[in-house]
Order: sequence, then C-alpha cells, then structure tokens
Amino acid sequence: MKAELWQQKSLHELAELDAEIARNEHRTKNLGEQRALEEAQAAHHEANDRLAALQLALADVDAQVAKFETEIDSVRQREDRDRSLLDSGTVDAKALTELQHELDTLQRRQTSLEDSLLEVMERREELAADQDRALEKIDELQSALSDAQRVRDDARTELAQRRHQSLSHRSDLVAGIDEALVALYERQRARGGVGAGVLQGRRCGACRIEIDKGELARIAAAADDEVLRCPECAAILLRVQGFQS
Repeated sequence: MKAELWQQKSLHELAELDAEIARNEHRTKNLGEQRALEEAQAAHHEANDRLAALQLALADVDAQVAKFETEIDSVRQREDRDRSLLDSGTVDAKALTELQHELDTLQRRQTSLEDSLLEVMERREELAADQDRALEKIDELQSALSDAQRVRDDARTELAQRRHQSLSHRSDLVAGIDEALVALYERQRARGGVGAGVLQGRRCGACRIEIDKGELARIAAAADDEVLRCPECAAILLRVQGFQS
C-alpha cells in the first residue's frame, strides 16, 4: 500500500488523538472525584446510621421515663389514699399499723423509683447531647457531600466536552485520509493494539520494541510513500521526518 507523506502525517495525528481519547475515557472511568464522592457518601451514610441508633436509644429512654413516671404517680396516689385513711380516724389499731407499714413501704418504693428515674434522665441528657452533635456532624458532612458532588459533576462535564471536541476533530481528520489507510489503521486498533506509531531510531513508537537490523535495512530501503508495518506489533510504521521525539 502507498500513502503520501501528508497522509502519513495525518495518520500520526489521528493516532495521537486516539491515544488522547483513550486517556480521557480511562480518566472518566477512574475519576478521583468519583472516589472522593463515594467516600463522602459513605461518611454521610454512617453518620445517619449513628443518628438513627441514637434516636432509637432516646425512644427507649423516653419509654423508660414514662414508665417510671407512671409508677411514681401510682405510688403517690396510694400514699395519698392511705394518708387520708389515717387522717380520717376511722380505722382500728390493727388497720392503723398495717397502713403505717404500707406507707413506709410506699415511701421506700417511691424513693427507689425516683432514683431510677433520675439515672434514666441523666442518660437521656447524654443521648440528647450526642444527638445534637450527630446532627451538627451530618450538616457538615452534607455540605462536604454537596461539594464533592459538584466537583465530580464538573469533572464529568469537562471530560465530556473534551471527548466531544476530540471526536469532532477525529471525524475531520478521518475525512481527509485515504479510506484504505484508515481501514488498515482501524483493523490494527480492533486487534487491541495501537494503530500506528513513529519509527524512533530502532524502536517502534507503537509497541516500543527495538527492530532488528535486517528489518531496519528493509525499512530504510523502502520508498517514503510505502506503508510499512512493525514486524513486532503489526502497527503501521510511520517514517515521516520530524516525527521522531
């Protein structure tokens, strides 16, 4: 196959552009901004789980508070009833002794319940403080999450714009290159390799492998417009002056 030098230059530009597109796609699939967003989401989710656990604990404590308050109220009502009976003067000596004993028992019971209620209330204060701190933390994490989302979205938008520009430029390049040369280039790329590379000294620019002297002699003897292939990777070997880096 033959290809004029300007065609080979255009093909080299196409290969460079395809490499840039591949790098852009790799970056799109492996965004550091995406990982940062996922970390922010995980931290936010963990903080919400912590808040939910605190809210459940508070609900349990509130239930205990209500239970103790109900029991204390019941004990006080019994005390009031017994004291009313004592004050009425209508009970006999035996009943009086029993009432006094019951009042002593009720007072001890009330003291015990009030002590337990105090402990539970102190626990509730601790949990409420933890909940306030958890809510503040969630607000901070929500702000960080929103920032991470915005940064990720900005990065995606920029990469999408670059891709669009590169693909547009690629279409223009392909339109100016011989169809047969483009087809050969695309077949090579479809095999999973680089489509074309510049000969850099003894090294193929596509696979970076040094070419032996015999092949180099054959390459040197070929006409400038002859389309050559790398003997190692089969990429189109470009020999245009000024391409060597």
